[in-house]
Amino acid sequence: MRRSIRVGATGGIGSGKSTFSGMLARCGAAVIDADAISRAVTAAGGAAIAPIRTRFGAQFITADGALDRARMRALAFADAGARARLEAIVHPLVVQAVLRASQEAERGGARLIVHDIPLLTESSHWLPRLDAVLVVDCLEETQVRRVIERSRLDAQAVRAIMATQSSRARRLAAADCVVFNDGIGLDELHTKAHQVATWFGL
Repeated sequence: MRRSIRVGATGGIGSGKSTFSGMLARCGAAVIDADAISRAVTAAGGAAIAPIRTRFGAQFITADGALDRARMRALAFADAGARARLEAIVHPLVVQAVLRASQEAERGGARLIVHDIPLLTESSHWLPRLDAVLVVDCLEETQVRRVIERSRLDAQAVRAIMATQSSRARRLAAADCVVFNDGIGLDELHTKAHQVATWFGL
C-alpha cells in the first residue's frame, strides 16, 4: 500500500488557513482539524475537563461542564504560566487524537493527509511527524482586519492573540510550501488549492 503524504498546514489567525484546508479536502485530501479536536477535549465531557478543574479550579468550568473559554482566555493573556499549564493538559490529548485520526486516514487509503494545526511551529511535537509544512500567509494588517470583521474583538485584542502565536517570519522559515492569501478572491485561492493538491500527488 502506498504510504500517505502527511502535510502540516498552519498560519496565523485570520490567514485563511482553515478555508484553504477545506479547499484541499474538496480536492480529495483527508483533513484533520487540530483546533476542532482541541475544542472537543475541552467541551463538556471532554478528556481535558477533569484535569483542568483539578489544576485551575471549578470556576474555570461552565455550568454545563465545558471549559469557560472567556475566563481562561483572560487568565492566559495575563499569565503566560497559566497558558503553559493549560497547554500541558490539552496539547498531549490533541496530539494523541490527531495521530489516531491520521492512522485511520492512512488505513482508509488517503493519499494526502493534511494536519490543520494553528500552532504547528510553536510546538516540538509536529515537525518530526510530517513530510512537509504548508503555510497560508498574509500581511499582519490583513490578519487584524479579517479577525475584526468576523468577530467582536478590537484591534488591540487581535494583536494580543497574534503575540501569543509564532511570528510570521518564524512560520515562513519552517515552510516547504507557502500560499500567499492576500489581495486575492476565493476563486484564485481555490486554484492555488488545486495546484498544491497536485503538487502533493492528488
